[in-house]
Amino acid sequence: MTVLALETSCDETAVAILRDRELLASEVASQIALHEKFGGVVPEVASRNHLRHAPGLLERAIRDAKIDIKNVDAFAATSGPGLASSLMIGASIAKGLAVGFSKPYLAINHLEGHLLSPFFRSDKIDIEPNVSLVVSGGHTLLVEVLALNKYRVLGRTVDDAAGEAFDKVAKLLGLGYPGGPEIERLAQNGDRKRFDLPRSMLDSENFSFSGLKTAVRYLLPKIAVISTDARDDKLLADLCASFQQAVIDVLVRKTIAAAKKRNVDLVTLSGGVSCNEELRKQMRERCALEKIEFKVAEPWLCTDNAAMIAFAASLRLQSGFVSNVRDEIDPNLALA
Repeated sequence: MTVLALETSCDETAVAILRDRELLASEVASQIALHEKFGGVVPEVASRNHLRHAPGLLERAIRDAKIDIKNVDAFAATSGPGLASSLMIGASIAKGLAVGFSKPYLAINHLEGHLLSPFFRSDKIDIEPNVSLVVSGGHTLLVEVLALNKYRVLGRTVDDAAGEAFDKVAKLLGLGYPGGPEIERLAQNGDRKRFDLPRSMLDSENFSFSGLKTAVRYLLPKIAVISTDARDDKLLADLCASFQQAVIDVLVRKTIAAAKKRNVDLVTLSGGVSCNEELRKQMRERCALEKIEFKVAEPWLCTDNAAMIAFAASLRLQSGFVSNVRDEIDPNLALA
């Protein structure tokens, strides 16, 4: 079973070809440099560059996979959630290929791609029941996974997603975009206990990071951390470490509590923020302490990519699911 998938939900253009569990090709064109000067993603710029990059990536993926496109069994694309003008590009290409070669088309939820990515290297065909934390720039979700396509959202962010909070705090600190990697880099040399920052909604399965961001903003004038000419690098590192730890404490505590409440012996972690090594480390340690198995997607699978979309599509195809090419993209597509 060979699946070709496209991912264009935001600012990464990606194409992947998957045969069963063997990844034959995975191509990604990043637009970070283009959007960095704006401090965030500009939809018009993103969609224009998807159009520019997609044909070349498609050609390269087919060449690297050493296959004839006529032998692809199904075509897939992210159908939501995401930016409408970006989603339309990948979905239109996949639909056109499916119609042109009379093959099935699969519309895949971007969040399901992340949700299933920790199982990408698994030998098991079935998705094991688990509590999953999907954490990225646009989403922070706690999900009970019963089986493929059987998901129950336990909690979600009521304001800023975790990755969004990283980006906004990084901007307050005068750091680059995206903010997560910059804060993580500086936090490595910082004292995470130096600043007592809030951990919100600890008794709920929902998340809130807006108050944490605001606490950092009000703290800055008191410690004068942003002095462009004479910045106190130790102070900045301590603040980054303290902020990062506040986010991690909330994510780990809520995930473990949800797993224990439902007697689930597996926790999975995915999404762009899961590239954060300290989050991985502390989630792994806490799972070991509670005797809960822990699976996390490989870092290259955590950021937006088409391999996870191809993987989700292949699992759905095996279970007999296909989509109608007339189905529209949905920027607000829900996971469950």
